[in-house]
Amino acid sequence: MKKTDLEKNKGLKLMGQLKSAGTPQRFGAAAAQTQDRRDRRRQDQAQGLVPFPVKLPQALAEQVRALAMARGTGLNEVTAELLEAALAALPENAAK
Repeated sequence: MKKTDLEKNKGLKLMGQLKSAGTPQRFGAAAAQTQDRRDRRRQDQAQGLVPFPVKLPQALAEQVRALAMARGTGLNEVTAELLEAALAALPENAAK
């Protein structure tokens, strides 16, 4: 076979693979998940929850994750509980 024939066969093989690959995740069923995120955001807002991203040292983040796993709850609940306990332990004038 000539080199051009080999390249042509490679191209045909590639085109066949692309046609049989299926629908990418950003289309089809996965596209409906954006609505779920919006619904979840609305539910959180109705409960008075606010996104609050923070940067923590790796060791501290691992401790919080381990505590959540040990209790069988989520990170949000454990973090809220720890923050409430820490703020309650502060003197009244320092909390404001």
